[in-house]
Amino acid sequence: MEVIGRKDELELLQRVKEGVSSSFIAVYGRRRVGKTFLIRNAFSNEFNFSVTGLFKVSLVQQLINFHAALLKYNQDAESIEPAKDWFTAFQQLANLLESGRAGKKIIFLDELPWFDTPQSGFISALEHFWNSWASARTDIVLIVCGSAAGWMISKLINNKGGLHNR
Repeated sequence: MEVIGRKDELELLQRVKEGVSSSFIAVYGRRRVGKTFLIRNAFSNEFNFSVTGLFKVSLVQQLINFHAALLKYNQDAESIEPAKDWFTAFQQLANLLESGRAGKKIIFLDELPWFDTPQSGFISALEHFWNSWASARTDIVLIVCGSAAGWMISKLINNKGGLHNR
C-alpha cells in the first residue's frame, strides 16, 4: 500500500530524518485517518524503538507493555526488570538507544495519551527524557502519535511545563 494525498507530510518527515539535529514530532487527529500508517511508511517501519499505548489499563500494565517493547529491540534487556515508574522506563530506553548502532535513532510512541494514566508522572518523565537526554543529541527523532486530539494539544502542543515551545 502507498500513502496518497500526504506529499507535504512525507516531505517534512523526510527532511526530519535527514536533519542534523534531534526532532520531536507530534501527530494527532481523528481515529482511522492514517496517522500510524503515515509514520510507518515515512520511516519504512525502521524504528529503533516503537511501542503503542494500551487503552484503559493500569500504570503497571503500561510499564510491562513498554518493557516488552524494549525486549523486542534488545534481547539483552531480559536481565532488566520492568520499570516501576516512567522515569526509569525512559532511562532504560536511553540506555538501549545509546548501546545501538550509529546514525539517526527513530523512536515511535503511538497512542501516547493512553500511556498517561492517572498520577503516573508520564508527562514529567517524557519532558525529562526529551530535555535532559534526547534534545542534547543530534541523532534522535521522537515521534508521538495520538487520536485524543484534545489531550495532544493541551498536554504537548500547548504545554506550559518542560515541553513549552518544543
